[in-house]
Amino acid sequence: MITGLHPIDGPLPETDADTLVSWYRLMHLGRSLDEKAARYLKMSKGWSYHAPCTGHEGIQLAMGAAFRAGKDFLFPYYRDLMTVLAAGMSVEEIVLNGLSKATDPASGGRHMSNHFAKPAIGIQNVSSCVGSHSLHAVGVARAIRRYDGDGIAYYSSGEAATSEGYFYEALSGACRERLPVIFVLQNNGYGISVPVHEQSANTNIADNFHGFRNLHVLNCDGTNVLDSWRTMQEAVAYVQSGDGPAMVHADCVRIGAHSNSDRHELYRSEEELAEARRRDPLLRYRAWLLTSGHCSEKDLGAIERANLEQLDEESARAEAAPEPDPATALRGVFADDTHVCPLSNAEFSRQMEKHANEEDPVSLRDAINRCLIEEFRRNPDTFLWGQDVASREKGGVFNITKGMLREFGANRIFNAPIAEDFILGTANGFCRYRDDIWVVVEGAEFADYFWPAMEQLVNTAHEHWRSNGQFSPNIIVRLASGGYIQGGIYHSQSIEGVLANIPGLRIVMPAFAEDAAGLLRCAFRTRGITIYLEPKYLYNHPRAKTGYPTPELCVPIGRARVRRDGTALSIVTYGNTVHLALQAADALAAEGIDIEVLDLRSILPFDREAIAATVRKTGKALVLHEASLTGGFGGELAAWIGEHCFEYLDAPVRRCASQDAPVGFAKVLEDAILVGSDDVRDAARALAQY
Repeated sequence: MITGLHPIDGPLPETDADTLVSWYRLMHLGRSLDEKAARYLKMSKGWSYHAPCTGHEGIQLAMGAAFRAGKDFLFPYYRDLMTVLAAGMSVEEIVLNGLSKATDPASGGRHMSNHFAKPAIGIQNVSSCVGSHSLHAVGVARAIRRYDGDGIAYYSSGEAATSEGYFYEALSGACRERLPVIFVLQNNGYGISVPVHEQSANTNIADNFHGFRNLHVLNCDGTNVLDSWRTMQEAVAYVQSGDGPAMVHADCVRIGAHSNSDRHELYRSEEELAEARRRDPLLRYRAWLLTSGHCSEKDLGAIERANLEQLDEESARAEAAPEPDPATALRGVFADDTHVCPLSNAEFSRQMEKHANEEDPVSLRDAINRCLIEEFRRNPDTFLWGQDVASREKGGVFNITKGMLREFGANRIFNAPIAEDFILGTANGFCRYRDDIWVVVEGAEFADYFWPAMEQLVNTAHEHWRSNGQFSPNIIVRLASGGYIQGGIYHSQSIEGVLANIPGLRIVMPAFAEDAAGLLRCAFRTRGITIYLEPKYLYNHPRAKTGYPTPELCVPIGRARVRRDGTALSIVTYGNTVHLALQAADALAAEGIDIEVLDLRSILPFDREAIAATVRKTGKALVLHEASLTGGFGGELAAWIGEHCFEYLDAPVRRCASQDAPVGFAKVLEDAILVGSDDVRDAARALAQY
């Protein structure tokens, strides 16, 4: 028995006696389950990652009890076992997650143990990147506001997660837009082994944020359920008033180690641990119930025995549940297989010709603009935001979204701050409100500036797989890509090679206006995330100009197109370099070299059938792309051809790409670095003569 427990004091909360007793039942059940999780680990039955909630139960119960299933959105973090139990998850469901069973409601065993979720009632599946779900909470809060809902988004984390830059972006956006979100910070004094004074100028983390306008900052004793409940109710009332977000800073203790892999005795003294045990939320509340006369020892004993019986019964059911089927491991990497088209390449090419309207020629830029407008008319639950996209008639730095603000209004088209992580992260959250929502973001004004959003991109790419198909972020990320505009290092990069290493992304890059519209339409009608790379050199280039396809035409993502027939060799390419390939083919035709040009259009998934067909036909393959040679996506294409088409090859697969250097600003430097028409001609000629 721990002596010298800190007493619980303060006024009674506005609730009845039965509720006060039910809180103890939940707290004891949660503590018992937390202890059982550690035993599962010792028995090698599962729960290989366990971060105990012991010491946090006061604030966690108050948060979970405030949550309204089916109305609110709760984004817990990995220590929130008590929170999700109070919010409506059963013991069995929590154990299913801990043991990584196929029926785990969070992810079917795909995500880490102790990452509790039940999307069916609004408890969200979040990643292991601490604090990243702050942006998702703000995004769904934005959707609540846009759709005039009365829900609340709850963000929960430890204090150390607030050091992440995207947390500041999330908080700033929520305050600026006065969104209905409550940020709950559970401060136990440590980020694993790093004490809070080494993380923050203020050991009370909330003191860092008093300058944020419209933010209501509250503090409570997170080990005192009564104080935590009163504070949470004040936060809820403030958010429901519409005045802005609230922040609840809960002073907690970590009675145990950070997780099962942490040895906290290496950096914490016995005196400190003893003091933490004296603040034990469960024992303090139990003592208060006895001294206040709400319960007798006999009453509490009966509750505890019933809890242990319930725990054994529900745990046994979870233990008997099936393991995930290895045959399903690759299921759901892409949220939707709409890109799979039953037509052959030849048949689809005929469909393209049928739907092309040569009497209505448009530039690649105008094709994107017209398609965006058509799709926004078709589906009123489409939204667009990014930098400069809604500044009266400007429509972005390249005028791609021109006219959309005027037609669809500021509720659907609006600007975002220069915060790329915020732009994409809030899109992820916004899509959670309803599954018929599509969000288009201008991820950055130039692809070169997209890198701050990479953490959110990785999270978003595996949302559908990680949630076992329960959530599909229907997002189109538009990025102006590539060079040839004398833009220098930060306006000329081709980033598809980096992006292609992230499972779950669809990546497309059109080279002609008709494909710009057709691929974009497919992205709007295909669930999940699509990266839509726009070769900005081609926005107004006459070579990219084509007839505007009829509104019925979608170009299936993952379907290539032969742009020029030939027999001597095949150039496999996409984007800007499609036109370099066509120029080289025309020039070499005079030398009797007949070149076939295959425009991939889609980088992921890429059209394996079309590549194999052209290699079988010509026997030689030149892979061409604009990005640097080393690490470029052409390496993957060349490897695939070598592995799967070797018997058809009459020569080694060759690559042609830009130099392994940043793109210089001076025109002579740009010309020396980026792949050019002469480079393509020389490479194709050499391959033809092999």
